[in-house]
Amino acid sequence: MKARLILENGIVFQGEAFGYLEETVGLVVFNTAMAGYQEVLTDPSYYGQIVVMTYPLIGNYGLNLEDVESNSPKVKGLIVQEACDYPNNFRCEIKLEDYLKNNKIIGLQKIDTRALTKVLRDKGTMKGIITLEQVSEDYIKNKLESFSNSDAVKKVTTDKVYTIDGKGKHIAVLDYGVKASVLKAFMDRDCKLTVFPYHASCEEILSVNPDLIFLSDGPGDPRDVKVSIETIRDLIGRKPIAGICLGHQLLALALGGSTDKLKYGHRGSNHPVRDLESNRVYITAQNHGYYVDKLPDKVTATHINVNDGTIEGMKHDSLPIYSVQFHPDTSSKDENNIFDKFLSL
Repeated sequence: MKARLILENGIVFQGEAFGYLEETVGLVVFNTAMAGYQEVLTDPSYYGQIVVMTYPLIGNYGLNLEDVESNSPKVKGLIVQEACDYPNNFRCEIKLEDYLKNNKIIGLQKIDTRALTKVLRDKGTMKGIITLEQVSEDYIKNKLESFSNSDAVKKVTTDKVYTIDGKGKHIAVLDYGVKASVLKAFMDRDCKLTVFPYHASCEEILSVNPDLIFLSDGPGDPRDVKVSIETIRDLIGRKPIAGICLGHQLLALALGGSTDKLKYGHRGSNHPVRDLESNRVYITAQNHGYYVDKLPDKVTATHINVNDGTIEGMKHDSLPIYSVQFHPDTSSKDENNIFDKFLSL
């Protein structure tokens, strides 16, 4: 079935719909990873977004019920150059189209994803609508103006406190949209985890007497999560604190720094980051549209992005506080060791 992607700047891409055939609106972003589309679909950090995969063939190894980052897909739509109809992999349990259909997510294929990516790179991330109908300009304008992703964290956080048993350090996880692989990184180190909703109070978190407070990854603009910034501010100096991605940004805001929006974000598995302490460069997985543009007082940068020089990590000069922007859970083995640095706090 014919379908169109209409961007808020008026550019239109014509293609074919697959998956769940129903209109969707979201923030159009691109991901440069060659594989890992199942993890992308189920990563809570992509909540509210229509994801463009720059690698041309998606779905060729199918999907399974194990390699998921959350209990359901979080994207608003998926755009690919070609969706594979006949996946071939011994772990494949379901085809991409069937997976999207079952989870009520529309896909769009047979468009020039290179051209679309160049538009997003040059013009910046923007809202878009995938539609199956011929719709008026007023309809499109109203749909795009009414779309907001400001409550993204509220939509993906846990609805109740839960515990994962372990014999090691006790970690209080503030869930802003935490991935399963992040929790697994702590579980592999035999940690006990108590996972809290994003709006948990300082008193609730301290009541379990954790060894470390961990601020998770998640979607959206950190400045929209005001209640969490206040809670983190209350926790500073009372317990060691670590964080990644959105948690890193919230921590910077709580300490008095500032954040800003990237033109088109960092999304993919091939982003080079320099460790300023060892002077080594790591190839990291990333998924964020915002970044820390000004470090707080008494805080030092530990990592920078090689491509654009943005801050990718920071530590406090005197308090046990350390955070990174990238995702060490799905990066190289060396960067996965950052979880050991968190625990050493």
